[in-house]
Amino acid sequence: MKEQIRKYDPNNEYFIEEQCHINELSNIPEDNEVSIAQARVSPGVTTHWHRLTGIVERYVIIQGQGIVEIGDLLPQNIGPGDIAIIPAGCRQRITNISTEDLVFLAICSPRFNSLAYEDLNSGGV
Repeated sequence: MKEQIRKYDPNNEYFIEEQCHINELSNIPEDNEVSIAQARVSPGVTTHWHRLTGIVERYVIIQGQGIVEIGDLLPQNIGPGDIAIIPAGCRQRITNISTEDLVFLAICSPRFNSLAYEDLNSGGV
C-alpha cells in the first residue's frame, strides 16, 4: 500500500435499500484490513435488520440520536461519541430518533464487501 490522502466528496453519497445513505470514505483492495463509510439515516427512519458475514463492524456516532439494536442486546440509546461494536454475523439495525440526520462512521474489518451483506427484513430475524 502507498501513502495517500483520500479527500471527502459529499457527491459520492448514495442511497441503499437498507434505508440509509452511504459515502464510502475508504474501501480499497490495497487496504483490505479495514473500510470506513459515512452512513446517514434520516429522522424517524429505521434501517433494515441486516448482518455481515465474516466482517466486524463498528458504528462511531458523529451527529444525532438513535436507538441501536444489536443481536440479543436490549435496544440502546446512542449519540455523538458513542461506539457500537457489532460482531461478524450479528443482526443489527439503527433508528434515528432525533429531528436531524443521524450520521455515523461504519468501520469494518476486514473491509466491507457487498457479498457479505444479508438483508434480514425479507426473511425475518
